[in-house]
Amino acid sequence: MITPDPFAAAARGLAVFGLEPGGKRLLGPGWQHAAATDPDVLAATWRAGDNIGVGCWKSGVLGIDLDVKGGVDGIARFAAACAEHGQPWPDTLTVRTPSGGGLHLYFTVPAGRIIDSASGTTPLGPGIDTRGPGAGGRGGYLVGPGSVVDGTTYTIDRDLPIATLPGWLTDLLHRPVPSARRTP
Repeated sequence: MITPDPFAAAARGLAVFGLEPGGKRLLGPGWQHAAATDPDVLAATWRAGDNIGVGCWKSGVLGIDLDVKGGVDGIARFAAACAEHGQPWPDTLTVRTPSGGGLHLYFTVPAGRIIDSASGTTPLGPGIDTRGPGAGGRGGYLVGPGSVVDGTTYTIDRDLPIATLPGWLTDLLHRPVPSARRTP
C-alpha cells in the first residue's frame, strides 16, 4: 500500500493539507489557511493516512484538470485547444488521476492575474476544469500526487518543474479585476 507523502509535495513548493484517507473530501473548514509547505508544521500536524490536498491559493498554482469520463475526453480537447491556438502542449508538472486516466497540469499564475476555479465547461471546453488560486484565500484545491482514491494512486506522469501559465492560457482563463470607479 502506498502512503501519501505530504513532504514530497511540499518540497515542490505545493502548500498541502490533509484530505480524508482514501478519498477527496475535506476534513473540515480552514483548509485554505492550514495548507503548508513548512516541514516542521507538517510534521506537527499531519495525520498518518490522510490524502494530500494542494491549496491553490497558498501554493500560487493553477491546476488544469483534464477529465476522461462520461464520454468526454478532456485530454483530447486540451490538445485541440493547443492546436487551435498554435501552441505546443505545455511542459509542466503533470499528475495522472485515477478517474479514467485524466491529468492535472500544474502552473504558477503570473503576478497580477486572477484565475478562479471552474467546473463543467470552461473557456477551454468540456472535460476541462480549473482549480485556481482565485483571490483573497478563496482558491480551489487539487488532490495531490501520491494520494490514493478507490485503491488507485495519483501518480506523477511528467516530473518537471511547475511552469508559468503560458500567455494564451492566461488570457483565456484570467478574470479581470474591476477597476475602481473614478469620478471627475
